[in-house]
Amino acid sequence: MAHIGLVVNPAAGRDIRRLTGGASVVDNYAKRRVAECVLEGMTLVDAPLHVSMMPDKTGITDYVVGGAPNSISIESVDMTVEGSATDTRRAAEQFREHTDAVVVLGGDGTSRDVALELADVPLISVSTGTNNVVPTPVDGTVAGAAAAVVAANLVDVESVTDRHGRIDAVADDVNGEKQLTGLATVEIIDRPFIGTRAVVDPTELLGGVVSRAHPSDIGLGSVAGCIESLSPDTPGGIALRLGNPKTASQTVRAIVAPGMTTTIGVEDHDVLSWNEPAHFEVADGVVGADGERELELTDATVEMTPMADGPRLVDIKSALSAATDADVLVRDEASVTDR
Repeated sequence: MAHIGLVVNPAAGRDIRRLTGGASVVDNYAKRRVAECVLEGMTLVDAPLHVSMMPDKTGITDYVVGGAPNSISIESVDMTVEGSATDTRRAAEQFREHTDAVVVLGGDGTSRDVALELADVPLISVSTGTNNVVPTPVDGTVAGAAAAVVAANLVDVESVTDRHGRIDAVADDVNGEKQLTGLATVEIIDRPFIGTRAVVDPTELLGGVVSRAHPSDIGLGSVAGCIESLSPDTPGGIALRLGNPKTASQTVRAIVAPGMTTTIGVEDHDVLSWNEPAHFEVADGVVGADGERELELTDATVEMTPMADGPRLVDIKSALSAATDADVLVRDEASVTDR
């Protein structure tokens, strides 16, 4: 029986950027409905499926498990719930050992927490967060259908997944060495506190490294993409050093946060190969990953390196096109039953 992991982050899409920018609110009812659609999408195939869903303190999982389609075997993961990112990582760690595909509902931060624990398990990341560069803005039903054909091995999994890069950061400051990993972005913020962990003021950005770049991305990836695009499956990354737009050698008009566009000064722009580090000096600030503040630093040297072995992301359209080509969505009319 194919086994699919499902993560719904209750905290995703509800941070301070709703007040400081134009990010939309994704409440728990909306997430519950998307999760229900994911399960319904899985019924597109006849293969027997078992779903393990991360538990939470808000009741999303209990509701979804209780109302799941009869053809889907589903359970809540047996684990301690803390109401923090630890829950996501703990569930993903179990999924690494027991699942054939994972669907995650959240933003870049949630996707990162899941991806760093999954190893080679194919991941479908559905956009329900704030920074949504890695997650796909797709209907939950479609995401569930793609997860089902991949998990049940009804398509050639290698041909419908792409390896996304990651960025490893090592910071050495007065308090010793600290490490951090991002999927799309690791950035340096000119503020000496973590606060809400949200990067809310674009003028605070000093630079960093991205593993993908396009003007349609959010944050540092948009800034880099205004100069040079870098697709998610292209090797390497881009390092940026930002400055005052009045004195910088270049400026771009970029989408720096949901609902925010501004002019950014770019002092330096370097294309990096895999395993090629970029170095930054930080007097007093924070290193963030995928739109979230993480590490407070003082008098630090930070090394950021794009790495090739990030998560395996499912190309949803390719997966369903492959299912059509393999005739796995066609049934003998006499055998079709109403689900």
